[in-house]
Amino acid sequence: TAGFGTALGVIRAGMAQGRIGRVFAGETRPWLQGARLTVWELQQDGIDATLVADSAASHLMKTGVVQWVIVGADRICANGDTANKIGTYQLAIAARHHGVKFMVVAPSSTVDMGTAHGDEIEIEQRDPGELFGVGGVRTVAEGIAAWNPVFDVTPGSLIDAIVTEKGVILNPDVEAMRAAFGG
Repeated sequence: TAGFGTALGVIRAGMAQGRIGRVFAGETRPWLQGARLTVWELQQDGIDATLVADSAASHLMKTGVVQWVIVGADRICANGDTANKIGTYQLAIAARHHGVKFMVVAPSSTVDMGTAHGDEIEIEQRDPGELFGVGGVRTVAEGIAAWNPVFDVTPGSLIDAIVTEKGVILNPDVEAMRAAFGG
């Protein structure tokens, strides 16, 4: 997340151009990458960011203060479906519901034109124990099961723009992706 070819890069550029007035960052549970890394990186760049609980994102969008949701990607399929950290799909659904634009920013090396759609992506499962506590303190009763996928897939139909160093793909679908990346 350090360079300008990333979601944070777009935010940095938008701030420098005066196109972004305020940044909110989700905590990104269960590993808290947003709380530990994203807001810290923004702070290092002098960008004021407000941390929000992942579960507060929809409510924040409802207030009307968010115009764009900007996320990264771990993999982008030939039809625009995008795999990213768990919770990205629900952000896209909330954004669509509230009329907020949804942007995916990733290097072109993330695009996999050999994978037709997101249903072909195997979703990694993490240790359920990661969900049983906070800060090393167990908060969940013994005997409770947990489901802990690392990624989810956001359908291309919920994405307004995919941005790579090769350009911007608006309303990504098979034709738009093929025009941008071949295949």
